[in-house]
Amino acid sequence: MKRVIVIGLGIFGVNIVRELYEGGFEVYAIDKKKESVQKVKDFSTKAIVADGTDNEVMELIGIQEDDTVVISFGEDLAASTLITLHMKQLKVKNIIVKAPNEEHKLILEKVGATDVIIPEKEIAGKVAKSIISPNVLDYLPLSDGYMILEMAPPDSFFGKTIAELQLRNKYHIEVIAIRDVLMDRVHMIPQAGFVFKDGEVMVIVGKEADIRKIK
Repeated sequence: MKRVIVIGLGIFGVNIVRELYEGGFEVYAIDKKKESVQKVKDFSTKAIVADGTDNEVMELIGIQEDDTVVISFGEDLAASTLITLHMKQLKVKNIIVKAPNEEHKLILEKVGATDVIIPEKEIAGKVAKSIISPNVLDYLPLSDGYMILEMAPPDSFFGKTIAELQLRNKYHIEVIAIRDVLMDRVHMIPQAGFVFKDGEVMVIVGKEADIRKIK
């Protein structure tokens, strides 16, 4: 099972921990404030009171190269930078850092962050796109736990038909459209004989728990 280490338990960090844990990941949640750690103890694999900038403590936790580390410190650039540098020294391959602005993002990328997220900017962009292009599907929750989701098919789908993959029986989902990104065209309600290939995006309907099983 893939392990994710979340360092910094503000609103963003807490929600990342919850979503990943409910998604079946092994999640370690770390913050130096005891009250913050208490908030996530019921939906994390391990909730640890520790200073993320303390290299010795982080090494005792046993962070490994294949772990994903999420660093969430808001405006505290010094703390984010120190931890990012240390994770780079530990050869962690996937270091995701929250930043408040583009200037902080550039600095964090320079010191080794593999992905820097500016949540406020991304949310603003998503809202703006939904206003500009209201018919573009990204994620749409429906009733009774169902949702419509646009996603790229996994590599295991390529070269196989919808019938061969038994998507309805195996995953309990329906493919309602296929968007060919390269050709810029959409196949609505594809037939059972439709063959998946690279460069396509699926629009599917199903329960969130079932969709998460697609690999």
